[in-house]
Amino acid sequence: MNMHIAGRSTALAVTTALMTALATAALAQEIPAGYPADYADLIAKAKKEGTVSIYTSTDAAQSQKLQDGFTRKYGIKIAYNDLGTNGTYNQVISEAAARQTTADVVWSSAMDLQMTLVQEGYASEYSSPEAARLPAWANYKNALFATTVEPIGVIYNTKALAKERLPKTYADMITFLKDNKATLQGKVATFDPEKSGSGFLHHSNDARNRKDFWDLAKAMGADGAKIYSSSGGMKETVVSGENVIAINIIGSYALDWVKESPNLGVHFAKDYTPAFSRLALITKDAPHSNAARLFIDYMLSNEGQSLLAAGGLPSVREDVTAGLNIKTLNERVGGGLKPIAVDEGVLEYMDQMKRVQFLNDWKAALGR
Repeated sequence: MNMHIAGRSTALAVTTALMTALATAALAQEIPAGYPADYADLIAKAKKEGTVSIYTSTDAAQSQKLQDGFTRKYGIKIAYNDLGTNGTYNQVISEAAARQTTADVVWSSAMDLQMTLVQEGYASEYSSPEAARLPAWANYKNALFATTVEPIGVIYNTKALAKERLPKTYADMITFLKDNKATLQGKVATFDPEKSGSGFLHHSNDARNRKDFWDLAKAMGADGAKIYSSSGGMKETVVSGENVIAINIIGSYALDWVKESPNLGVHFAKDYTPAFSRLALITKDAPHSNAARLFIDYMLSNEGQSLLAAGGLPSVREDVTAGLNIKTLNERVGGGLKPIAVDEGVLEYMDQMKRVQFLNDWKAALGR
């Protein structure tokens, strides 16, 4: 009897060891080329956590391919929370204050708000194996990573405006607005920087980099420009003809919109096309920290970047061939692509006094 029990125990031990070996081998096969050998341990821990919570400003439809690819590859569920730019930032702050952090990854197009979270200690550092494959400007101290590069441009109603009439350069836009009042009066749209984190970033970045930004703002004001909290809201008004043109919108969205809307065009200035990035960070007290690291790596990998590009969000990497990447995007916009660097520069107008002054100057320029 004892021999029988001993035999069963030995067989069970052998079976357990075999299963463990097979599981380890399976995890090893999931390790991408060039990753550290102990990466299998991170994968195992992430799978044990079983889920990753993402707070974001990105529409689920645009990231669905990425989400599906990640879950398919690792079997980890994604709790996806589209809270908008300001909503995402405020939620992270309030949860941290209550010591009830829920978000693992914060992924937002408001680069200034994301940098603020890093500067104020809400993010954790992570040396991703994929970081070396990013442009130098796209990684801030291994705490904040650019995952896309998206142009800021113009959409217009093709029935009201012929493409040939559109200005070729940023400076020409000012003259264009002044010389076409009959067509444009009361029919110009742009972001509301007070209600949209993306809008504030777009306008304030121009103010930092273009001496003639305020001349452009005044020209929009003279044409009775209307302001909106989202690119989608502006799109609907331009498609319907309520507005003729929308300035400083998210160009990556527009490049997709024009495929389905025959009376909608997209336009970029050849001399200056700023581009923002959706920045990702891991929260300091991420409840699923291993799954968060795994997700960041996947987002930055060739596979993850390809899925983002296929969803209409241009890749920050040059080696991605599905959809637009940073190189082919530059060609598409005419050669003047100027990515906004992931550095402290984006915080210039986050100073409360400067922010208030900027918004006051904006309202004055628009005649509000």
